[in-house]
Amino acid sequence: MTPSPGGAAPGDQRFRIAPLDLAGAVDEALAVQAEAFGLSREEVAVRRHIVLRHAAAPGARALGATDADGRLVGFVYGMPNDRAQWWSTVVEPYLRRGGNESWLDDSFTVTELHVHPDHQQRGIGRQLITGLTGAADQPRSILSAIDTESPARGLYRKLGYQDLARRVMFPSAPTPYAVMGAPLPLRG
Repeated sequence: MTPSPGGAAPGDQRFRIAPLDLAGAVDEALAVQAEAFGLSREEVAVRRHIVLRHAAAPGARALGATDADGRLVGFVYGMPNDRAQWWSTVVEPYLRRGGNESWLDDSFTVTELHVHPDHQQRGIGRQLITGLTGAADQPRSILSAIDTESPARGLYRKLGYQDLARRVMFPSAPTPYAVMGAPLPLRG
C-alpha cells in the first residue's frame, strides 16, 4: 500500500486516505474515536446512533485512513451545515454574541475527526480534513473542538481556522468547546 498524495512523513508507517462508507464502518470508526477521545462503551453506544443518522444526511461525506494492513487508523466526516441540526442550534447563541452567526450559513461542517493515538502526529489528520473540505461546495468550513490548547487546535489554526466562539457548552459535555471557522480551501 502506498501513502496517499502528500503521504506520510519520512519514517512513518504508510497509510492510505480514501472515501469511507461511514455507515458500514461505524463500529471500526467509533473504536478509533473511543481510543482517541477516551470514550466509554456507553458513550460509544450513544454516538453510534448519532453517526448513523449523520451518515444518512444529505451531502454527508467521510474519508478514512488505513494502515498497510487495511486497519482504519483515522477518519473524518462532515456535511453541509443545516441550522435545524442540533449542533447548530446549540452553537448559534454563542456565535451570535460574537457577531459570527452568519458562519452557520453556506458552511461545510467537519463533524468528527479522529486519529488513533498510535498514529497521531504523522500528518494523517491534516490529510483527512483537507481532503474532506477540499471537495466541499461551500466557501467555508466550521467545526467545534475542546476549548484547550491541544495538537488538534494547533492543526486547525495552521489550516486557517480561527476561533468564532469560545467556552461553548454542549449539554452533557463536562468541558467547554470552541467553534472555529476557516475559508475554503484550507491553507497548506
